[in-house]
Amino acid sequence: MTPLFCATLIVRDAVTKLDALAIVALSVDRPVEGSGTSRPFIRLDSGATVEIEIPKFGEPPPLALDVYSTTSDDHAKLSALALLGRLEEQTAWTVKPDFVL
Repeated sequence: MTPLFCATLIVRDAVTKLDALAIVALSVDRPVEGSGTSRPFIRLDSGATVEIEIPKFGEPPPLALDVYSTTSDDHAKLSALALLGRLEEQTAWTVKPDFVL
């Protein structure tokens, strides 16, 4: 099995999973793949993918954007930081990395 590396971005704004998927897809100009499944994702230009984890019922935000890479931990982190930059340009979200830079 191929190892999977994850770098998480935390969104501190209240947004639904469907809206978040649409906003991320528009921000990076890529389609949502696997819509209608339990694990929809967006493939980034770097080859990494983004999945969205919402808070459990009754929990407040944050929303987690999990950036996955099969290449390396550094690749996941760099892809997450590139996504962070796009989201800062394209949205009013408050986004922070949940990993050491």
